[in-house]
Amino acid sequence: MNFNNISFILHKPQLSENIGLCARGMKNFGFKNLLLIDPKPTFPNDKILATSVGAKDVIEKTKVYTNLENSLNKTDVLVATSARFRNKNINHISLEDLKKINLKKRVAFLFGSEASGLSNNEVSYADYTLQIPSNKNFRSLNLSHSLVIVAQKISNLISKNKINFQMSKKIQKATKNEISNLLNFCLSNLENQNFFKQQAKKPIMIENLRSIFYKMELSQKEIRILSSVFAGLTKKP
Repeated sequence: MNFNNISFILHKPQLSENIGLCARGMKNFGFKNLLLIDPKPTFPNDKILATSVGAKDVIEKTKVYTNLENSLNKTDVLVATSARFRNKNINHISLEDLKKINLKKRVAFLFGSEASGLSNNEVSYADYTLQIPSNKNFRSLNLSHSLVIVAQKISNLISKNKINFQMSKKIQKATKNEISNLLNFCLSNLENQNFFKQQAKKPIMIENLRSIFYKMELSQKEIRILSSVFAGLTKKP
């Protein structure tokens, strides 16, 4: 499986902003092959480049075609996205079923224009139609949002291995002893403020407070901040 095998096709996009945002969304998930079919705005233009933010390289290598058929000469599998099912003899596929597509082949995802989506004529070129699950009473998704959802799903299928986020080495996790000292400092201040008025409930209250403190996974810096806060609360104005 290869990110280079995947292309995204925008059919007659109407807004410069959406073209730029689609390029940005593609790059967010490691894709770079963008194709435009008869775009309404001049391509490229300043608004497209501005909204693409750091995806200028995607814009620069984007290919523009006058019609859909010419754009498919390097596509093995075409998936057409649509907010509605078509009364046509074509395979419908869900987001979860995208894993059944052979991503070793050259796969392209086709998105319709903002105003009218894809016509039956454009859909007739597709191997599959894909409908993104959404509110049945409001299915219309922004073009760039639709692309990002598909790009994220395909990226996960290609990568397989999820990214493991690691805590910065600059952040030192507080030790149990440090948390215990903070808790005891807090309890001492509460005692001085006569917080535990009902002695019968004091043990369970302390138990609950201990549970809260230990579940927070505090860092050493956060321990120091909270210590200063608790100390400040006991000072007389």
